[in-house]
Amino acid sequence: MQMPFCPKLWSSAAPAPAQPGSVVINGTVVVANHFGLSAPGKSTTLRLFSGTEVDHETRKGRLSAEAALRGGKKTRHGKASTTTYQVTFFVDGEFGTPGAVAVKNGNRNDQFFLRHVRLDLAEDRSIHFDCNSWVYPYKKTTSDRVFFINTSYLPDKTPEALRLLREEELRSLRGNGRGERKDWERIYDFDYYNDLGNPDNDDHVRPVLGGTKTHPYPRRCRTGRPLSKTDGVTETRKHKLINLDYYIPPDERFSPGKLAEVLAMGVQAVTHFVIPEARSIFHGDVVNFKSTEQLRADLYGKPPQPAADARVMDELKSSVPSHKTYKQVSRIVKDNPAKFPTPQVIHYDTEAWRSDEEFAREMLAGLNPVVIKRLEVFPPNKSKITTDDIMTQIGGLTIQQAMEQKRMYILDHHDYLMPYLRRINTEGVCVYASRTLLFLRDDGALRPVAIELSLPDGGVGGGEISRVFLPASQGTDAHLWHLAKTHVAVNDSGYHQLISHWLFTHATVEPFIIATRRQLSAMHPIHKLLDPHFKDNMQINTLARSILLNAGGLLEKIMYPGKYSMEMSSDIYAHWRFTEQSLPNDLIKRGMASRDPKARGGVSLHIEDYPYAVDGIDVWLAIEGWVRSYCDHFYHADAAVAGDAELQAWWDDVRRVGHGDRQGDAACWLDLDTVAGLVETLSTLIWTASALHAAVNFGQYGYAGYPPNRPTRCRRFVPLPGSPEMAQLEADPGRFFLETVPDRFTATLGIALIEVLSNHTSDEVYLGQRATSTWTDDGEVLLLLDRFRDELRRVEKRVEERNKDPRLVNRRGPVRVPYTLLYPDAGDVAGKEKGITGRGIPNSVSI
Repeated sequence: MQMPFCPKLWSSAAPAPAQPGSVVINGTVVVANHFGLSAPGKSTTLRLFSGTEVDHETRKGRLSAEAALRGGKKTRHGKASTTTYQVTFFVDGEFGTPGAVAVKNGNRNDQFFLRHVRLDLAEDRSIHFDCNSWVYPYKKTTSDRVFFINTSYLPDKTPEALRLLREEELRSLRGNGRGERKDWERIYDFDYYNDLGNPDNDDHVRPVLGGTKTHPYPRRCRTGRPLSKTDGVTETRKHKLINLDYYIPPDERFSPGKLAEVLAMGVQAVTHFVIPEARSIFHGDVVNFKSTEQLRADLYGKPPQPAADARVMDELKSSVPSHKTYKQVSRIVKDNPAKFPTPQVIHYDTEAWRSDEEFAREMLAGLNPVVIKRLEVFPPNKSKITTDDIMTQIGGLTIQQAMEQKRMYILDHHDYLMPYLRRINTEGVCVYASRTLLFLRDDGALRPVAIELSLPDGGVGGGEISRVFLPASQGTDAHLWHLAKTHVAVNDSGYHQLISHWLFTHATVEPFIIATRRQLSAMHPIHKLLDPHFKDNMQINTLARSILLNAGGLLEKIMYPGKYSMEMSSDIYAHWRFTEQSLPNDLIKRGMASRDPKARGGVSLHIEDYPYAVDGIDVWLAIEGWVRSYCDHFYHADAAVAGDAELQAWWDDVRRVGHGDRQGDAACWLDLDTVAGLVETLSTLIWTASALHAAVNFGQYGYAGYPPNRPTRCRRFVPLPGSPEMAQLEADPGRFFLETVPDRFTATLGIALIEVLSNHTSDEVYLGQRATSTWTDDGEVLLLLDRFRDELRRVEKRVEERNKDPRLVNRRGPVRVPYTLLYPDAGDVAGKEKGITGRGIPNSVSI
């Protein structure tokens, strides 16, 4: 049973006097006041390891006697409530300088969160241990928790007194690959995605992802849970509305405050938006919106709702870690009434989203600006789009001329989707594979010139049935064109959520986190560089597997691929390459830029007004400059990179295990044997976890919060000429459209999900920032970080200037939404606005 926090003053007396010849080291110990968890008990003690003097019997640093905590004064560190304790160590005159501290939690059951330990030495010198970690009772762990000084050392530069401690710590983090994980264990190991299905339910059988050529996938963190007795492969889970029954290494978990915020958002979404719609279905009420006016009134016009559904709260109460967490969630729900805000895309004009210009602009500045490619071959493979279809729309050029002038582009959702359509369309949806051709106008905007929607034919030879739709502004052709754009938006919505967002940021980053914890010591400079970019990713991914991605989960209910969603993402991962994930390489691969050493970022954009790419290059260069200066500080020659044993073990773990299904592709990975290769590798990883994720995540509600703009599935095909469906379309095009896009329940469920995903939480730490100023004692590195933050502020000014420039038509578009998704927001952490802001680049894939 967890006891409530109570900072008890158990001993405020001064320590015993020092013995003759001993040296007194006074220190402070700061513990976070997390609700529902106890403070350190009377039996909690600390010991110091020397970082300079070796005990030749243990081959480790000399070890001090145990010292108990004294006092317990309530304090604050930034926005965090803390308690500060005093501690005094007596060491002999030959002890040397401390290099590590061992903490023994003497509580019987309760863990506490240790923020830092500071030791005050002679001559106004202090030593800092930046801990930020849970310390579990010795009764459970059977070992002290060791924290190292905040000095960075490459492996071969580690003081002899700390080398064995460093090696032992890494071995303990790797574990032995056996057994089911317990809450208090800090063990990082790799596993397949074998926890998505349920073999005991025929409707919920799903393939294991990872470890085979058929279904390759990045690895996740191993939990060691029992396997199903039915198939002996699938990991068993409890199936609950709110499922927190999973293992995550303690340091990867949400803070209690963030957990309460996320749970509160989920409770509000389920209570106020999902359950009422589900009840209306149960009672046989109308499940479609009758008009877009009704849709806007019902979704965004209702007054805030403060109450919470009793069943949801009861489910929550049985799932959360402590009663105080439950009370915190209840308080947040009560104090923050739920209401869907009006999405940005309809804030200025409720109809501007329908325009062809906005449809195309969102491919460059919307929530999924990472798919559009330059058209280099016409017609595309198996396409029925002809020269005659588009000749009158491309400014008097031939198609070949337009391609040579880099003015033809394509949004291609065809090849990866076609093999799945037969199966997908048996699940109650009506989905095409699509190709959209676009022409770059003289003013820098894109014009869609043709949409091709394709289905597999009835044979077995891979034939296709395709229809081509052309822009129209009046009559039946205009309605058909709008429906064709809707089907394209559905394709793009599915790709965005499953691939651009989940696979390419969340899933591909997790193996790097596991490998970093397993192979790079907390003292390693690269560990210190990467650590903030891993915050909360693993818990988010685990929640996703439990609620969103699992069989019967939210994404299967919302997105058009349904139960084939994860299998399809596996097929796309089979072609993923880490070397193509840097922004410059991605733009070049998609034909959106050409390599140009004289251009900013080394690439010349073919669409100058491409907000994602223009702002992204600024952010990329800032990240790359920071990483290069940081690496140059520690690695003075290529040989130092090649000879770094921990770094090479890390890279081997990433390639051969974490992303082991892609190790056979030589073009997938860089050789990590030069400083330049290290800089590109780390810059790509940081870009992916921070800026790329921000670009595809935090704009979700602004654009997809209005379902007609970004529907997630279609329920009707585009009608054929002369069919009864065509007569229905011509009689009432508005009704036909609303019967095509998701019904009320599915649309509401989707909005509730993306509202949670689009929120910035209060403990977010942004690019250029660190949670504490004591993460390193290296003054030069702190100066380099200041320069990085200054450069990000310059990026912000350039973004603001571009958004004010009327010549840049893609910065705002017909909907008047400025492009701010790559606005760093690198100012003071304490002043950050939380909620749906549509701006700011958090350090990590944090939601």
